[in-house]
Amino acid sequence: MALINKIREKSGIAVTVIAVSLIFFIVGGDLLGPNSMFGGGNNQTLGEIAGKEIDIQSFQNRLDVMRQNYEAQTGRAAGEQEIVALREQAWNQLIVDIAYKEQYEKLGLTVTDEEMVDMVQGNHISPSIQQAFANPTTGAFDKSAVVNYLKNLKTLPLPQQQSWAEFEQNLRSDRLRQKYENLVRTSTYVTKAEAEKEYMAQNTRASLRYLYVPFYSVPDTTIKVTDSQLESYLSAHRDEYKGVSTRTVQYVTFPVLPAKDDSAALYTEIKTLARGLASAENDSAYARMNSDIAMPTDMSYASMSDQLKEAVTTFVPGGVYGPYREGNTYFIYKYNGTKKDSLSTVKASHILIRPENPSDSAKEVARQRAEGILGQIRGGASFEAMAATNSADPGSAQRGGDLGYFQNNGSMVKPFEDAVFSMSGTGLIGRLVESQFGFHIIKVTDAKSNTLYRLAGIAKTIAPSQATRDEAYRKADQFAGSVKTKSQFDEAVKADKSLVVATANRLPESSSNVNAIQNAREIVRWAFNDKTDINDVSQVFETDDQYVVAVLTGKTDEDEVKIDDFRDELTAKVRNQLKAEQITSKLGAVGDLEAMAKKYGAGALLETANDISLATGLLSSAGFDPIALGKGFGLQKGKKSPVFTGENGVFVMELVDRTEAPQIADYTPYKTQLQQGIESRASFLLNEAVRDNAKIVDRRAKFF
Repeated sequence: MALINKIREKSGIAVTVIAVSLIFFIVGGDLLGPNSMFGGGNNQTLGEIAGKEIDIQSFQNRLDVMRQNYEAQTGRAAGEQEIVALREQAWNQLIVDIAYKEQYEKLGLTVTDEEMVDMVQGNHISPSIQQAFANPTTGAFDKSAVVNYLKNLKTLPLPQQQSWAEFEQNLRSDRLRQKYENLVRTSTYVTKAEAEKEYMAQNTRASLRYLYVPFYSVPDTTIKVTDSQLESYLSAHRDEYKGVSTRTVQYVTFPVLPAKDDSAALYTEIKTLARGLASAENDSAYARMNSDIAMPTDMSYASMSDQLKEAVTTFVPGGVYGPYREGNTYFIYKYNGTKKDSLSTVKASHILIRPENPSDSAKEVARQRAEGILGQIRGGASFEAMAATNSADPGSAQRGGDLGYFQNNGSMVKPFEDAVFSMSGTGLIGRLVESQFGFHIIKVTDAKSNTLYRLAGIAKTIAPSQATRDEAYRKADQFAGSVKTKSQFDEAVKADKSLVVATANRLPESSSNVNAIQNAREIVRWAFNDKTDINDVSQVFETDDQYVVAVLTGKTDEDEVKIDDFRDELTAKVRNQLKAEQITSKLGAVGDLEAMAKKYGAGALLETANDISLATGLLSSAGFDPIALGKGFGLQKGKKSPVFTGENGVFVMELVDRTEAPQIADYTPYKTQLQQGIESRASFLLNEAVRDNAKIVDRRAKFF
């Protein structure tokens, strides 16, 4: 009996202990987590803009509204990538609402209700309204559609009314931003003196002789750089090296690749689908129902894969072609004849010769050069080789001038497009074509065509089976479980020849990707976790079609810049300084350039640069070196400079001759050129200035 009483006495304590334990089990993560009130953090503050704190709840409410509007407009749920983009958009809207609003109020900028009416249904319709209410058939703006929509707005469901209210608010915000930017843009001014200086820089010509000893002529291995030298350089150039919080990780991946059985199963399925496609009465509907990828029903020859192009000559109406494998996807097509497109497609190559400046004399020089190249091609020279060595279009030059396929839809400048589509066949266009970019030498490599092939296509992608996924995870988990430190990580990789270590350098805290790995946010969050130390190994992360195990190998801190944060850059700078001192000492006093080069020996280059300008001049071996050009142009004829250090080496310059740019009465083209450059950068620079002034603190990466 005494024992029973004892149990009764203690039962109340036991119940209390169990209840408290349950509470902590259920909400312990919230109460004791790193951002909890008991854990010492404040999980409500997402950031700060212009002195105003942004709490997580208000930000989430804004994001939820944006997500709902997005899903209402697209008719589908927002995916992870869309959520990331919407989150960034919501943050940028807050910056506008707070930081920009502060500037608007100081300047007295507003958008009146009358302006809003004018933008929505008046005489100056906003481009956003024009796009939203365009006629779906003609693409033309339909003002009556706006009026009818507004008349019936109050009868629409509440979410649509809220969506319109937000749309109008964005219109007002965009107009305010536009006013602000235009105010700054129109306040910029280029003086006549600045325009004249630009004209002189582009048109004054000089011929130079110079002695050049490049840094690379002194082997890096002969120059020892100490940490104290790096520290001294960093201290003297502190403003050039801004601190930023980053992490460096090394990682191995365990890809989830379809196995042979997976491929065989899909091949069997695609053959069954081919029979079904051949007999389907509505083949387009059958294809849509069974395809993993949305396939076009009308294809031009240019848009076809190489395998399908080869089959075109064998096409018979009603015939099924394939399967063709591209990567992990099989394609089959049913051919249903052809039709004519309103647009034509052509393939062409070009060589662009661009004038050095807008002057008539520069254009004439460019024209003569282009005529010379065209003559060489007519005489049998390789178009591709001439493009690679002469074209001012770097993107196409490395492909022998190839521009690929394009249509006559305005994607190319009009003179170019007119010339290409006036050709009935293939071959070299026998004249120069001038556009605002310069002079084009053009060769049509595939004749224009407006034929569209009507195809019902099915694409099926090989998906790894669950067994395949499980096996990849088993390998990753076994690897992660066997290593705890960087040294163990390295040993395990060395033992498994199938693994390759990759490095992601200096990842920012907001990054969603790790090198080419998409949707890698969890890896980044692990790397930035306060509990993750250097040389720690992660758990297994699943990202798309692979598993990842990472090790943290480096950290940088925005509040504490260390030489290790910029070791490679600092080492290169200090090493070049030491090389410059060594080269300068060896060159000695300035004298005859040939004698100096001979005395110095191997590594000293004696070169000339004839008829170059200060603005665009290139030196033979040194390339564009503004320090060397400035020194050379600043000399008097026949004089030599002292030994000095340029961008890429040590120089002695001698001015052989200089032809001053002739005086002109009108500097307007150069003033316009400078003005356009300033205006094109105004929006970006203004945005940077507003953000800097707002002293933005962004802690979103701690929450998402």
